[in-house]
Amino acid sequence: MMIAPSTPLSLDPARPLAIAVMAMGGQGGGVLVDWIVALCESQHWVAQSTSVPGVAQRTGATVYFIETLPLPANAPRGLRPVLSLMVVPGEVDLVIGAELMEAGRAIQRGFVTPDRTTLIASAHRHYAVAEKQVPGDGIADAGAVFAAAAVAAKRFIGFDMAVLAEEAGSAVSAVLFGALAASKALPFPREAFETTIRDSGVGVEPSLRAFVLGFDQASTDPAAGNPIAARKCAADSVFPALAPVGDAAYDALAENARANFPSATHGMIAAGLQRMVDFQDIAYGKEYLDILAEMLALDRAAGGEGKRFGLTDAAAKYIAVAMTYDDIFRVADLKTRGTRFDRVRKEVGAATDQIVYMVEFMHPRMDEVAGSLPAWLGRFIENRPRLFRWLDGIINRGRRVQTGTIRWFLLLYMLGGLRRFRRGTLRHANELTHRDAWLARVKAAAPKDYALAVELLAARRLVKGYSDTYARGQSKFDKVMEGAAKLDGRPDAAEWVKRLREAALKDEDGIALSGALKIIELHRPM
Repeated sequence: MMIAPSTPLSLDPARPLAIAVMAMGGQGGGVLVDWIVALCESQHWVAQSTSVPGVAQRTGATVYFIETLPLPANAPRGLRPVLSLMVVPGEVDLVIGAELMEAGRAIQRGFVTPDRTTLIASAHRHYAVAEKQVPGDGIADAGAVFAAAAVAAKRFIGFDMAVLAEEAGSAVSAVLFGALAASKALPFPREAFETTIRDSGVGVEPSLRAFVLGFDQASTDPAAGNPIAARKCAADSVFPALAPVGDAAYDALAENARANFPSATHGMIAAGLQRMVDFQDIAYGKEYLDILAEMLALDRAAGGEGKRFGLTDAAAKYIAVAMTYDDIFRVADLKTRGTRFDRVRKEVGAATDQIVYMVEFMHPRMDEVAGSLPAWLGRFIENRPRLFRWLDGIINRGRRVQTGTIRWFLLLYMLGGLRRFRRGTLRHANELTHRDAWLARVKAAAPKDYALAVELLAARRLVKGYSDTYARGQSKFDKVMEGAAKLDGRPDAAEWVKRLREAALKDEDGIALSGALKIIELHRPM
């Protein structure tokens, strides 16, 4: 949390107090504005609110604007000031951001100034479309917003209010209202804020709980820090241990891994082993450990002990990714799990007596259908282009599926249960061929260039997803492997393969990757 020292509020009766609220759909921005207006009017102030709806890039980001001021005690009856309808950069006293990047947007638009503005913002994130569409990590730097807020605002209050809202069973707007009360940016007592919530008559109890949590958190003044960075470090430091879970077969595999692999690799192996068994079965987990045992032997022969067995650790991660590909059976299985229904209900805030229906867009292609067939039948269809195109015309169209209905749930549930036949499908045969060719290149590189072998393993990150996403990733992976072949024997080969991978993750169409490959070709020895 970040809280700057409090400063006394000085009011100019001739100048309205300007408040901007930046919020997205579903965050209760309109409710928060209504509360602020009702609060001001209850304290005999004049208040006016307007809103400018945004586009759907961030689920409907909206700018709300409030101007408010107290009337002089001797004001004539019926006197009403003329108030502005729009935010004016550099003329805002209070900015409230319902999400961290909304606060950043306010700073960018000049609403926050160091001589005037108190900035109150939640530190949680709702990612923008531009962040989500990047194949790699396109998440904007939250630390940059914290740094900018510390410079741009006269006073900055920021902490994760979404967590407190969830704890209280309310919306983030109620926590923001509590933080506003604690900030003293409005010269009204706490009781007036709480009375405003009670008078609204909707969701009073959970809103009051969230208000108290926000007020208490904003009233503290700990050492300045970045909660986003702290949370990321905590998340990055934990992987499941190779501990028994109570299933005899799984526990035997875990014990085998614990006994035969270096401790530095146990965390990643545990994560991979759990993924294998969840994806298929115990036998698949054993197959995974057998492949890792070969990689460990290669690692030791290449001097991996002095490198903390980085090759084996990378293999544990990316071989697990390669062996748990997203096919029709996997998608159907995940969509019908009880934990998924529970998660969605929690995300939409459904009460126990409310029914929630999920409408999902599914667009299977004939490629996925052929891949889910027995290998001989799938090849038979793929080798007959006219038949394949005819079947694709029937299959390849979008469908809106209500997963919670009996018809679609049973269909997907039975389809997910067919995973027991996965090893005999065309898709699995193709994945084995691809995996073995990839690992053969890693094994060939390791004795000569340890770092290159690790980077070849990490290139598997490019292959992920389902349908068109998978096809694009597979194409990029193949291009990176082609580029790696041209780098054979160069001392900077590992560095260049890493650059190729990072370029492939920059955009969906592979423009950056094509540019990097051209550079390699231009500098290739004649």
